[in-house]
Amino acid sequence: MDAQLKRALLEGVIDALGFVAGGLAGGLAARMLGFDFLQAEGWGGDSLTGILMVGVGAGLGRALARKLAQRSS
Repeated sequence: MDAQLKRALLEGVIDALGFVAGGLAGGLAARMLGFDFLQAEGWGGDSLTGILMVGVGAGLGRALARKLAQRSS
């Protein structure tokens, strides 16, 4: 396996781990704040806020993972 392929694979794994960890953190934060979209009935403001928090958490987690990976390189 050449170095470019290894680097691309490592970046993909880092992105995936950051995305999942950030999404989980966003989901837990939403749940702690009372925006539990899994338990809510319908598509009200609480559900949409919880889903938005998961998405923002996932994006921030991916960005943070990339910054940490660049710093260590």
